Amino acid sequence: MVTSLNEDNESVTVEWIENGDTKGKEIDLESIFALNPDIAPEEEIPRSPETPPPPVSNAIKTNKIPQNKVLFERQSFVCVSAARRKSNCVKEVEKLQEKREKRRLQQQELREKRAQEVDTTTPNYEIMCMIRDFRASLDYRPLTTADLIEDHRICVCVRTRPLNKKELTVKDLDVITIPSKDVVMVHEPKQKVDLTRYLENQTFRFDYAFDDTSTNEMVYRFTARPLVETIFERGMATCFAYGQTGSGKTHTMGGDFSGKNQDCSKGIYALAARDVFLMLKKPNYKKLDLQVYATFFEIYSGKVFDLLNRKAKLRVLEDGKQQVQVVGLQEREVKCTEDVLKLIEMGNSCRTSGQTSANAHSSRSHAVFQIIVRRRGKMHGKFSLIDLAGNERGADTSSADRQTRLEGAEINKSLLALKIATISPGMASCENTLNTLRYANRVKELSIDPSAVMEGHSAGHSLSQLDVLEAQWGVGSSPQRDDLKLLCEQNEEEVSPQLFTFHEVVSQLVEMEEQVLEDHRAVFQESIRWLEDEKVLLEMTEEVDYDVECFATQLEQILDQKIDVLTELRDKVKSFRSALQEEEQASKQINPKRPRAL
Repeated sequence: MVTSLNEDNESVTVEWIENGDTKGKEIDLESIFALNPDIAPEEEIPRSPETPPPPVSNAIKTNKIPQNKVLFERQSFVCVSAARRKSNCVKEVEKLQEKREKRRLQQQELREKRAQEVDTTTPNYEIMCMIRDFRASLDYRPLTTADLIEDHRICVCVRTRPLNKKELTVKDLDVITIPSKDVVMVHEPKQKVDLTRYLENQTFRFDYAFDDTSTNEMVYRFTARPLVETIFERGMATCFAYGQTGSGKTHTMGGDFSGKNQDCSKGIYALAARDVFLMLKKPNYKKLDLQVYATFFEIYSGKVFDLLNRKAKLRVLEDGKQQVQVVGLQEREVKCTEDVLKLIEMGNSCRTSGQTSANAHSSRSHAVFQIIVRRRGKMHGKFSLIDLAGNERGADTSSADRQTRLEGAEINKSLLALKIATISPGMASCENTLNTLRYANRVKELSIDPSAVMEGHSAGHSLSQLDVLEAQWGVGSSPQRDDLKLLCEQNEEEVSPQLFTFHEVVSQLVEMEEQVLEDHRAVFQESIRWLEDEKVLLEMTEEVDYDVECFATQLEQILDQKIDVLTELRDKVKSFRSALQEEEQASKQINPKRPRAL
């Protein structure tokens, strides 16, 4: 029931009894009139400007106003009142909605315009039309700078680049589509038995997906920038750039290319350094008296070289705390972003590159740029930015020369290792184990084959391919060999027995090369000592009454030492040459994939 009428705010107060309790509510008259137009007093309804006001003294004429006109005026009044009640927040949302619709309309018009400009002389015109038709059915919502940056402990993102000049010259197709901020679609052309061509659209989901219009600044904003604060909280952060040669890893990490010249100021290296110095100016970090250092080294063919010290060869050892240390690596103190840019330019000029089937100027080494924050000489945090070498297929190394094969073997072995997930079986580590498995499942989808599980019980009674290979090569167990076995078992679809054999031979070759070099260096140092001893003997013979027996004995000892050392070195060199021939033969037997049973 209506209990009161409020003329000030044009509302009424109603009360009712519910479950023994008296409840009330205030309702404005406009809402009541909108829901119940029959009870509204007709003489109080305002007229529109087009309708002349009726005489006030004649109530009968007022009642003769057509009902539809009165209803229209009431609705107009309600709409005007509703529009008057809109808040600024609602208006801003409506503006954003209008801009979004306008932007989508422009994108749709651009896609239609591109579709009309299709060149029918393209070799794969049929596939291009299929891709165009498929893209026309998608609702594009790409990643923008307005999107929120999500907090990920491990962030996996994908970035695609535009077609380059070489691809445009041969009229290659763009088979990558990024319809939303976290989805990547690959349009793989297939051919049926009857030679009919079709598309197999494969969809992948990651934390972020960047299309070919994304800049380095945008990629940095969503990937590496959230990690900068980690090093100031005594953390260790790492950012990898992983992908095929020519896909844009060095462009992303180092900066934009203009021909062969690189603008280092627009790469993730420099952007991260810039934010590090900005963080140092904050009051809570400024009082810590932190110092910033930088290192830059490369890993090439299993060896480590300092890019800031004339490519000096470094040794990687493990200290007493079981921490891996790069012995002899120079740390340069940097005071500003310009100092970092100079170090990056110095390192990039020394970085090893070579020619591959995918790129005429390809980085053939892993480049590691580290920003180290120290407090009173002790490490406070470290940010490692890693530009990995191109992950070329192992089968592609068979048609290259020995140096390229050795490069590719080391590169692919290290990149395959990135796919290994190590877990602990203990119950206390259950949460970490689940996180590791979820990460492995997201990076690479792994399915369980029930038949393989059943066959596992009888596997121990027969010789495996790995045991046969071990018998052939006559090599015992070693940490490197165990790693290769694990790689072969975990990546059966990518590592064939021949490829495993090739990687094993290359590992042995690298070890033998290091041993031969160390022995040769030791022989050289020993030869200097022999020369000094022989010089003393010759000076002794200049005396009139020198001891001939002593002279002959000492000379015989020196010659025996020479023969023993040089014979041992010669045998190792012969073995090394045999290993080179075995590597040559193993490279010719590489198959791209492990044969599957029919």
